Amino acid sequence: MFIFTLHTEITNLDTFAEFALSEAINERDMILTNESIFIPFIRDLELPCEVLFQEKYGSGEPNDEMIDSIRKDTPNDITRIVAVGGGTVIDIAKILVFAGEWKTEDLFTGEIVPQKVRSLIVVPTTCGTGSEVTNITISALRRQKTKKGLALDSMYADRAILITEVVKSLPYKFFATSSMDAFIHAMESYLSPKAIYHSEAYSEKAMRLILQSYLYTLEKGLEKWKDRAKEFLLASNLAGIAFGYAGCAAIHATSYPLSGKYHIPHGEANQLMLSAVLYKYKQKQPEGKLKLLEELVASELNVSVEIAITTLLELFDQIYAKKGLREYGIAEPELEEFADSVIVGQQRLLSNNYVEMTRNDILEIYRESF
Repeated sequence: MFIFTLHTEITNLDTFAEFALSEAINERDMILTNESIFIPFIRDLELPCEVLFQEKYGSGEPNDEMIDSIRKDTPNDITRIVAVGGGTVIDIAKILVFAGEWKTEDLFTGEIVPQKVRSLIVVPTTCGTGSEVTNITISALRRQKTKKGLALDSMYADRAILITEVVKSLPYKFFATSSMDAFIHAMESYLSPKAIYHSEAYSEKAMRLILQSYLYTLEKGLEKWKDRAKEFLLASNLAGIAFGYAGCAAIHATSYPLSGKYHIPHGEANQLMLSAVLYKYKQKQPEGKLKLLEELVASELNVSVEIAITTLLELFDQIYAKKGLREYGIAEPELEEFADSVIVGQQRLLSNNYVEMTRNDILEIYRESF
């Protein structure tokens, strides 16, 4: 038995102005965004609502201190949160729907049960997180020196608005790493033992859209990715639906310590772990669902199944070149610490692995990526 539910209403519009008019943005709304998005797409609309810029509270991806500060500055009478941004903005906005006097760290450690008092509308501005259709939020916990995920049904967005116009404003690096993140969402959820026919369909379509669009980008020139912005945005959304049901796994689990301690951007950190995890899967169980993944990749890249994974990784490096962990200042003795933190803190993700992984497997993945 299974239950597959789409919790979020999804709308596709051409411009942000069209969205603002259709939603009748008013004084009881609050927009959480970045100034780089606000100036070109929102400022001239002169909307009568509160606006907070996420970067005023800290740089990089969400952490508990940043979220606590934004919650403090969110007016009590706000009834709708409108998140216009990438994963950081969206993940924070999911927590802003809750009321109460508590610390974000206590929410992520399960010390409190939050109460939802506001609705949430999400306008994603990257083509990677898929967070607009998931009930998952991620935050670094400063005191614990790691990242943790939280999944609550009350954090599903009520509306997701897909606007190609805003995605085209992405700098190339953020397009590249966010779209790789979307592919990894689709791939991990496809290989997950929790996958069902419905989630697999979303995973497959997302992977095919991204691979087709990468080939177009390499053929036409890297900046021509914007010609396929709609396809990348849709693929990210489809992948979000897939991993919202079937989950992400070892790639995300092993990337979290890198982001938590060294603040490596999420999509980039996932790319660092991709090849080593895939080769570990192939070493431990070459047949089964992994073979189906290889067949899918081979068909899109027009290569034999035997070299599908190698060709996929080469394609990713052509879109955005991967570095070794040492190039981020990570010291080899830290890899043991990372492996321990994954075993202790990321069982939610490890339960979705294609194959079971031991601490030694995870340590070997880090060493291979070093």
